[in-house]
Amino acid sequence: MFRTALRNVLAHKARLLMTILAVMLGVAFVSGTLVFTDTLGNAFRNQSAKSYDDIAVAVTTYADQRDEKSRAVDEATLDKIRGLDGVATATGRVDGFAGVADPDGKLIGNGWSNTGSNFAPGKDGKDTAYTFTDGSGPTEPGRIALDRDTADKGEYKVGDTVRVATNGPVKEYTLSGVFTTEDGAVNAGGSLVLFDTPVAQKLFLRPGEFKDVSVTAKPGASDQKLLAAVKPLLPEDAEAKTGKVRADEQAEQIENGLGNLNKLLLAFAGVALFVGVFLIANTFTMLVAQRTKELALMRAVGASRRQVKRSVLLEAAVVGLIASVVGFALGLGLATGLRSAMSLIGGKIPAGPLVVAPLTVFAAFAVGVLITVLAAWLPARRAAKIPPVAAMNSAHAVATVKSLVLRNTIGGIITLLGAAAIVGGAAQAGSDGQLLIAGGAFLALIGVIVLIPLLSRPVITLVRPLLRRLFGVSGKLAAQNAVRNPRRTGATASALAIGLTLVTGISVLGVTLGQAVDKVTTDNIKADYMVSMASGDALDESALTALEKADGVTAASPQQAVWLTMGGQGLSASGVTPGDVQQVLTVDTVAGSLDTLEKGGIAVAEKTAKSHGWKAGDTVSVTYDDKKKGTLKIGALYKDNEFLSPVLIPRATVAPHEGKGDIREIWVKTEGGASAAHEQALVDALGDNPGMSIMDRQDIRDMFGGGVNLAMNIMYGLLGMALIIAVLGVVNTLAMSVFERQQEIGMLRAIGLDRRRVKRMIRLEAVVISLFGAVVGIGLGLFLGWAIGQTVAKEIPQYVLVVPWGRIAVFLLLAGLVGVLAALWPARSAARLNMLTAIKTE
Repeated sequence: MFRTALRNVLAHKARLLMTILAVMLGVAFVSGTLVFTDTLGNAFRNQSAKSYDDIAVAVTTYADQRDEKSRAVDEATLDKIRGLDGVATATGRVDGFAGVADPDGKLIGNGWSNTGSNFAPGKDGKDTAYTFTDGSGPTEPGRIALDRDTADKGEYKVGDTVRVATNGPVKEYTLSGVFTTEDGAVNAGGSLVLFDTPVAQKLFLRPGEFKDVSVTAKPGASDQKLLAAVKPLLPEDAEAKTGKVRADEQAEQIENGLGNLNKLLLAFAGVALFVGVFLIANTFTMLVAQRTKELALMRAVGASRRQVKRSVLLEAAVVGLIASVVGFALGLGLATGLRSAMSLIGGKIPAGPLVVAPLTVFAAFAVGVLITVLAAWLPARRAAKIPPVAAMNSAHAVATVKSLVLRNTIGGIITLLGAAAIVGGAAQAGSDGQLLIAGGAFLALIGVIVLIPLLSRPVITLVRPLLRRLFGVSGKLAAQNAVRNPRRTGATASALAIGLTLVTGISVLGVTLGQAVDKVTTDNIKADYMVSMASGDALDESALTALEKADGVTAASPQQAVWLTMGGQGLSASGVTPGDVQQVLTVDTVAGSLDTLEKGGIAVAEKTAKSHGWKAGDTVSVTYDDKKKGTLKIGALYKDNEFLSPVLIPRATVAPHEGKGDIREIWVKTEGGASAAHEQALVDALGDNPGMSIMDRQDIRDMFGGGVNLAMNIMYGLLGMALIIAVLGVVNTLAMSVFERQQEIGMLRAIGLDRRRVKRMIRLEAVVISLFGAVVGIGLGLFLGWAIGQTVAKEIPQYVLVVPWGRIAVFLLLAGLVGVLAALWPARSAARLNMLTAIKTE
C-alpha cells in the first residue's frame, strides 16, 4: 500500500502541487516565527548576560529629578561601597532622555529610546562599558561622546559641534569621541550620549548623586557576601541584586516582550493552515473521486477498507512531508529576512547565530504532516466505504441524501449555537462579553463552513438569470457548473469566507472606532497644536514660557499632572492656565463659572462631583502631594471629557506644593488656526529642539487612532494570506473540474461552443465561486463587527456603528479578481482540449 500511495503521488504531481504550496506557506510561517523569536531571544539573552558578566552587584534606585525627596546614592555612599572588602570597582550611573539632532535639525532615533548617561572612567581613564573607536570619553562640561550608529547617521566626526536636546533647552557640545556599545537603547534604534559625570548628574538627577551603581568583585570574592555588605549602605527604597539575578530578570523580560511578536506571527501561520485545510480536503476529495474505479478494483482483488484508507492517508503523509521540508527551508529564509528587515527599520539585533531548536523542527514537521493527514481523513474514509460493485459502475460517487441531511443538521446546530453566543456576548459588555463572542465566532465560522454547500445552490441560483442575460450560454453553463458539486464549491469558497470574515469584522470595528475617536478629538480639542517631548517625558517649565511668548499664540495651557486628596479620596487633577484652558480644550460647564479659576477656585467633573455630593460654591478640604493641607472652593462643574482630568486647578495654586511640574503636554491656540508659519514660530520659540514634538490636529487624530490602524493593517495582512491560498484552491478546483469534464467540454466544442466562450465559462465559474465565498464572509464579518462593537460602545463616547461600504466593495472586487486570476490556467487548458480526443475520454 505504501508503494501504491507513492505511485499515486508521483502520478498526480501537478494536481498535488497546490496542496503542497498551501501546507508549505503555513509551515514556513510556523518554522520562521519560531526560529526568528528563538534567535532574537538568544541574542538578547547573550547580550544581557554579557552586560552583567563582570558585575557582582547591581544597585537600582528610583530617584526622580522632579521629586526632591526621592533617595539616590550619593558620593559618600559610593565611596563606602568602594571601601568594602572584595570590591574591585564601584561605578555610579545616571541616565535620562538625550536626543541628538541630525544636520537638518531632526531627531536621530525614535524618542523613547534616546538616552543620555555619564562617562565614568576608572584609574586607567577608561570606562569598561564602552569601547572607543575614535577620540576619547568626555571629561569636560562642554564635551560629549556618541555611539557609532548615531554618529554615522548624523555624519559627525570627532571635533564637530553637536546639538543635544534634554528635558531643558537645546545645547551645543563638542564631540570628543565615538564608541561602540551593546546598550539595549541603541539596539532598539535609539541613541546614547555620554556626558561628563557632573554634567549628567545636573541634567538627569542632582549634583553628587547617582541613580544606579555597578559593583565588580576582586578575584575570589563572593557575589552573595558583597550583596549582603552593600545592602545596609543603601537608601531605603534602593534595590540591590547580584549581576546574575539581574541578567536573568532581563532575559525573562525579553521573553515576555518577544511573546507578543511570536503570537502575532503565529496568527498568520494559523490562518494559513486553517484555510489550507479546506484546500487539502478538496484536493483529496477530487483525487479520490477520480480514482473511484481504481480503488474499487483494489477492493475487488482483496484490499480491505482499512488498507484503502491507509493508502490515501499515506499519500497525504508523503505530500505533507514534502511540503514540510520545503516549508521549513523557506521558514529559515523568512527568519533571516525578518532579522534583516528589523535592521532596515532601525532595530539593531545583537550578533548571534540563527537558532534552530529541535522543538522548532519537530513542530514544523508535525504541523505540516498532521494538518495534511487530518484534512485527508474524511476523503479517505469516504473512499474506503464505497462498495466495489457500486464504485465500478460509477465514475463518481454521489453523496447520499442521508449524509447531506446529517451534514446540514450538524452545521445548522453549530451555527445557531455560535450565533446565540455572539448575541449573548454583545449584550454583555466588557472582556467577558468579548470572550463569549470569540467562542461564538469560532462556532459560527465552523457551522457556516459546514453549511456552505447547502447555501451555495440558492445563492448562486439568484445570479443565474443575470449571468445568462449578460454572457449567454457561457454564463448559464458557468452557473450550472458552480452548483453541480456543492461540496467542492463550498470547500473552495471557504478560504475566502474565512479571510473576509476576519477582515470585514475588523474593518467595521476599526472604522467605527476610528470615527468615534476622530469625533471625540474634534469635539474636545480646540487647540491647533499639542507640544510634548518625543520621549514621553515631562516638559521643562521653560517650554511653556517660550510658547506663551511665541508669535501668533493666543492661548497656551498645559495639563500638569497633579495628585490631590479630596473628601478622603485620591483624585488626579490637571494644573492649567486659567482663561486659556477653555480656549484650547472644550470645557462645557453645567454649573458655576470657569472664571473662578483665575481667583484660585477649582472646577470638578460632573460625575466626580455627584459621587462626592459636591456642588458649585462648596468649599472642600484638600491634601497636596507634599502632605500639606488646605481648602479649595469649587467654582464650576463641567461635563466629563476624555481629555480632562476629574479636577482642574490653577497652576499657581499647586506651584508651592510641587517640585518641577510634571507637564506632559501643552495645548496651543494660534491666531487664524494652524499654518506652516505658526508651526515654524513654535519651532523657533522652542529653540529648534529636536527632542520636542509639535503635532497639529490631524497628527493628534492619527496618534489616538494609531492602535486601530495597526490592528486593521495586521488583519489586511491576514486577508492577503487567505487570498493567496484561495487562489490556489480555486485553481486546483477548476483544473480538476476541467480534467473530469473533458468529455463534456469536447461535446460542447463539437456542437458549436468556440474556445473563447469555453474560456469565458471557466472564468465565470471561478468568479461566481469566489464571490459566493466573499458574500458569506462579509455577511458573517458584519455580524461579528456589530457584536464586538456593542461590548465597547458604553466605554467610548460618540460610538455609532459605521458600515464601510466602500471597503466592502473593494473586498468584493478583490474576490472577483481572485476568480479571474485563478481561472487563467484552467480556462486556457479547457480551451486547448482537442475535441475528438476529449469526446473519446472515459
